[in-house]
Amino acid sequence: MRYDLVIFDNDGVLVDSEPISNTILAGYLTELGHPTAYEDSLRDYMGAATHRVHDLILERSGERLPADFDEVFHGRVFAAFERELQPVEGAVEVLEKLAADGVPYCLASSGSHERIRVGHRKTGLDRWFDESRVFSSQDVGRGKPAPDLFLYAAERMGVAPEKCVVVEDSPLGVQAAVAAGMDVYGFTAMTPAERLVGATGLFADLRDLADLLV
Repeated sequence: MRYDLVIFDNDGVLVDSEPISNTILAGYLTELGHPTAYEDSLRDYMGAATHRVHDLILERSGERLPADFDEVFHGRVFAAFERELQPVEGAVEVLEKLAADGVPYCLASSGSHERIRVGHRKTGLDRWFDESRVFSSQDVGRGKPAPDLFLYAAERMGVAPEKCVVVEDSPLGVQAAVAAGMDVYGFTAMTPAERLVGATGLFADLRDLADLLV
């Protein structure tokens, strides 16, 4: 392994949450008078913290979202997670291999700590991630595409940025990893390869990841 730390994104990489959350987000924004298709939500918000939703809606419409937007949105998402969330195919196998080989890993997600925990409890991935391995955009001042979250995770894990590799499925996440000075492998299961510009490499099946990192 040529890296000392593997940093996973969470949504879309470990838990198959992007179709769920973006369907809900598109529907809720449309309900509030900001027509948004599912494809629009994926393009504009996939991989981002919720403050990006507020920022773009304000920029485009001149209107602020309701004060309880985050609370309502997350409530709908968490309820849907409890009903239908599954781990991404191959996620368990990858984590098992990293653990068996003694390779340090963590996750750095735009989602809140609560969102991460709800998803991990539902999918059983919580067994692989204690609190010391979980980092959220809540922990830093700026979310992706700023490099802050990845740099924070590396610092907390005691590894230099250039010895880290990031696993991402969103353009914003790839941009953040590149800005942090880290290699980044782009997961193309949901995102077209041409949108992951700057990635060190691309792959479409999580079970292929381990071989890419050696």
